[in-house]
Amino acid sequence: MTIKPLIILPDPILRQVSQPLEAINDEARRLADDMLETMYDAPGIGLAAIQIGVPRRMLVLDVSKEGEEKTPLVFINPEIIASSDQRSVYEEGCLSIPDYYAEVERPAGITVRYLDRDGREQTIEADGLLATCLQHEIDHLNGVLFIDHISKLKRDMVIRKFTKASKTRGAKAI
Repeated sequence: MTIKPLIILPDPILRQVSQPLEAINDEARRLADDMLETMYDAPGIGLAAIQIGVPRRMLVLDVSKEGEEKTPLVFINPEIIASSDQRSVYEEGCLSIPDYYAEVERPAGITVRYLDRDGREQTIEADGLLATCLQHEIDHLNGVLFIDHISKLKRDMVIRKFTKASKTRGAKAI
């Protein structure tokens, strides 16, 4: 397993729509393992493949609390097939937008269909933090960032801040 470098805002790859994985093989499982190691190292609770520069529809999550046994989850080609009308608000952050947090309102519960790391089709009903995290990471697969769910004024301020910081790193702007 390898810890991969994270793609940071304003890198335009974060706006790319990820393509489905065609085959669940050793290479795909190795990618999942690298993503989990990268996520745990960051540390974070979710990571989409695009955040390490791989435009494929895969994400990993672990919403276990500190001190609990790790419960890593791998979602390949995930698709939200149902959302509740009830809404919830969580303060979200993102490994690709370090040290910035904002309250985001999303559906409180969702149902997601996906393939597991063995290529078996699965369905999961999620609520609470798991639902929020799944929606956040699936957004990444569609080129959407959590800052797209906040006011334009706040979003523009964040993008300006990270664009300015990227100039010292030599990154490209969105």
